[in-house]
Amino acid sequence: MPNGPGASPPPSPPIGPILIGVGLTIVVIGLLVWSGALSWFGRLPGDIRYESDHTRVYVPITSMIVVSVALTLLLSLVRRLF
Repeated sequence: MPNGPGASPPPSPPIGPILIGVGLTIVVIGLLVWSGALSWFGRLPGDIRYESDHTRVYVPITSMIVVSVALTLLLSLVRRLF
């Protein structure tokens, strides 16, 4: 099928189920944070904290690596399923 000026665009996936999945994921993460089940997050070895009298510096290196790996795995799973 040619992709000329008269060609119709390919059908897009339904956005509704994707939005519901994202919303449910945000709700589950919110409930875990609210209940204290993720209280360890941000206090991993490798997260840099510096506090003095007038200065606070927090660099969550290890926590962001964990988030990056989790999101990569989740998005690759979603990509394989859809």
